[in-house]
Amino acid sequence: MAKEIKGFVKLQIKGGQANPAPPIGPALGSKGLNIMDFCKQFNARTQDRIGKVLPVVITVYSDKSFDFIIKTPPVATQLLDATKLQKGSAEPNRKKVGSVTWEQVKLIAEDKMPDLNCFTVESAMKLVAGSARSMGITVSGTSPF
Repeated sequence: MAKEIKGFVKLQIKGGQANPAPPIGPALGSKGLNIMDFCKQFNARTQDRIGKVLPVVITVYSDKSFDFIIKTPPVATQLLDATKLQKGSAEPNRKKVGSVTWEQVKLIAEDKMPDLNCFTVESAMKLVAGSARSMGITVSGTSPF
């Protein structure tokens, strides 16, 4: 018989750097989970991606046990890494702060594909290009579609 699900907790944590300080401690403590157990498991599973922001979905069961799924880094974070920027534009429609190529957009789309609600790489590329536009980053080159 399957365990009864009590709830979900969604967090964004830097890989290999989970600790019981806020926001992790209060979010997990309110559900009655063992915070240090989660931190140890998360850090062990993300040793290869230290420092990258990783979304994690924690499934909380009624017996206070948990499972968690680590997703790929957010598109915005990957775009900032590709352009070597600290943050996006405050006025993306007027002030452009960076540029990416369609090849970089394709790499980000292929990396993020399992977590997106797209069926083709082309539609994922359009989604990534839209995120870039909303951050004030231009997509240079000719569109492949």
